[in-house]
Amino acid sequence: MIHPTAIVHPEAQLHPTVEIGPYAVIDAQVSMGPGCRVGPHVYLTGRTRIGANNRFYAGCVVGEAPQDVKYNDEPAELRMGDNNLVREGATVHRSARAGEATVIGSNNFLMVNSHVGHNAVLGDHVILANGALLAGHVQVGDHAFISGNCLVHQFVRVGTLAIMQGGAAISRDLPPFTIARWGNGMCGLNAVGLRRAGFNPAQRLELKKLYHLLFRSGENLSAALARARQEFSSEPARVLLDFIASAKRGVCRDISRMPRGGGKIDEPDID
Repeated sequence: MIHPTAIVHPEAQLHPTVEIGPYAVIDAQVSMGPGCRVGPHVYLTGRTRIGANNRFYAGCVVGEAPQDVKYNDEPAELRMGDNNLVREGATVHRSARAGEATVIGSNNFLMVNSHVGHNAVLGDHVILANGALLAGHVQVGDHAFISGNCLVHQFVRVGTLAIMQGGAAISRDLPPFTIARWGNGMCGLNAVGLRRAGFNPAQRLELKKLYHLLFRSGENLSAALARARQEFSSEPARVLLDFIASAKRGVCRDISRMPRGGGKIDEPDID
């Protein structure tokens, strides 16, 4: 079902069940699985591999060249899973180097005017609200929620079940299960998200104690991390501790230990 005004390159690989709306443009190296729906004025381009049952709303651009001055029209890729929603004006760019890929998992929701930069990796069930901007090489864990007009600096990681409050900006890693506020600040655990994800009261209490030790005890983070390894052994605790231990840009800090308004977003530090 292809609208007569759509422009679809004859080499594009589209499942017979794909629906293409008016004035959409689909380039040669795009492939799409069953059940996908492409709205009006959508542009799908580049080496873009799209799974099943994805929906692209009016005016979104998926697979365009990266915003990287070093990019030289290399055969870079974008891979997208199943059941994603890409709303009006959203943009997703392919990777910046040959042999690399921007990766979007499955069941994600990219709202109006959100942006996913080159080489970013999104897990599953991620939500980017209106105007959320992910720079290049950002990694976002499963079930993360990035609210409206949030900014995520390049190479930053957002952990699973983390949430960024509207307008937050981070240049340090945001640990799993936490809430980002202001610039590089945190204000506790994503308690609602944890309950919805099935974490039982004992697990939530343990994570609360762990968060307090790591971010509110006043200890140096490295020392607190070492002590926490001895005191907390559950799987959720391990996920949080391993994430922090592997941080290369430092991690966000609790707002109780920051000047009001948060820290600078361009000067990551590592304890």
